Amino acid sequence: MKITPIIMAGGSGTRLWPLSRRLHPKQFLALTGQHSMLQQTLTRLEGLPCEAPIIICNEEHRFLVAEQLRDIGVQGANILLEPEGRNTAPAIALGALQAEKRAPGQQSLLLILAADHVIEDIKALHEAVKQASPLASDGSLVTFGILPTHAETGYGYIQQGTKLDMHGYRVEQFVEKPDSETAEQYIASGNYLWNSGMFLMRPDAYLEALKRQAPAILTSCEQAMAGAQEDLDFVRIDKWAFLSSPSDSVDYAVMEKESQVAVVPLDAGWSDVGSWSALWDVSKKDRANNVRNGDVILENTQNCLVHSSHRLVATVGVENLIIVETKDAVLVVSKQEDQRVKQVVEQLKQNGRSELSAHREVYRPWGKYDSVDMSERYQVKRITVNPGQKLSIQMHHHRAEHWIVVSGTARVGINDEEMLLSENQSVYIPLGAKHFLENPGKIPLEVIEVQSGAYLGEDDIVRFEDVYGRSKD
Repeated sequence: MKITPIIMAGGSGTRLWPLSRRLHPKQFLALTGQHSMLQQTLTRLEGLPCEAPIIICNEEHRFLVAEQLRDIGVQGANILLEPEGRNTAPAIALGALQAEKRAPGQQSLLLILAADHVIEDIKALHEAVKQASPLASDGSLVTFGILPTHAETGYGYIQQGTKLDMHGYRVEQFVEKPDSETAEQYIASGNYLWNSGMFLMRPDAYLEALKRQAPAILTSCEQAMAGAQEDLDFVRIDKWAFLSSPSDSVDYAVMEKESQVAVVPLDAGWSDVGSWSALWDVSKKDRANNVRNGDVILENTQNCLVHSSHRLVATVGVENLIIVETKDAVLVVSKQEDQRVKQVVEQLKQNGRSELSAHREVYRPWGKYDSVDMSERYQVKRITVNPGQKLSIQMHHHRAEHWIVVSGTARVGINDEEMLLSENQSVYIPLGAKHFLENPGKIPLEVIEVQSGAYLGEDDIVRFEDVYGRSKD
């Protein structure tokens, strides 16, 4: 039976702040290799009999997902856009309904994976999927339980029941994250597994279980998919129908209540990378047990993770620290206290700080921009436009702009005039002028933009035409 991967790529990833932010969370970051965690999730499926994947993500991340899929050559994927997160039970329902819509009358197995997990032993994952397939084909809802390596308090657990076949067990119960004493008892019993949040099941089996256990979720998701519209690479579900769905995890809504639930143990070097110390655990270390990324100098330093994004970071005589530098923020935290990063994030939220949501460098479907400098009445950006891409035809009510080409070739339109600009050439766009910027070349176009005016907000855009179907940048 063919496998349809459903990749859940929502979530804000705030526990890895400041590298991970709301508009660019950890699933889109290259934390453990040259590819992002989403890309690694997709590439590790090579060798399984998989159909094109179904990706479920937040609407504001849609262009990141599309670009990262194109970057690794994934074709034919359906990208389902959630207008707002409703937890995993509705997300999986959307994927199951899309799988049935895509191949009416044809049965496949849904392999449900999170986009932000690390799995070191890909062969072990493939073997576990094959082992779980008979149970899933017969209608069981199969989850994968991770063989625990220590008494972890940050994961939920699964208690194994009676053996169902050579590889699978009936689930006795799902248990919440335990305290340290209870976790020790679980490990000592040898009968508990970490809850991975990965599943294998038939779409009809899941939807029938959802109908029994959480019919309101199923009804909302069916209505949302019935009103869905395709837009470029994306499937836009009906917003208001989906927002009427209760917000529940798949464990709480379905798995804990169903009787035909099985677990297959998995020993594959799995981690959900839920903290900086977890990233330290799964990363390559030097002789002093340090993880280093970027331009760093470590002197008499042990058991640290030091990440530099844009400048030299040097440490002397420290140990057990997490140090993360980005263009606009620096985090220094003890490895033992890294779960409290979420309290920093909460303070950013309460204070309305931009560092909560976006990096100084912001990605767009046409490329990216970096806010180099700004004051009350001016702002300087470095704009990168990818080959063949074009910004929308737009105008501004409150600002004028200067564009200086520093690399590549620009096609510029101002009102009814078009021109080509090359390196070291510039142009002025008056306030209220209708204009566009395009890269007709084969290399990235780099432009320095100087904005001046009474208001410089990103919402001062009147868009007339946009190839990406956006209402605003």
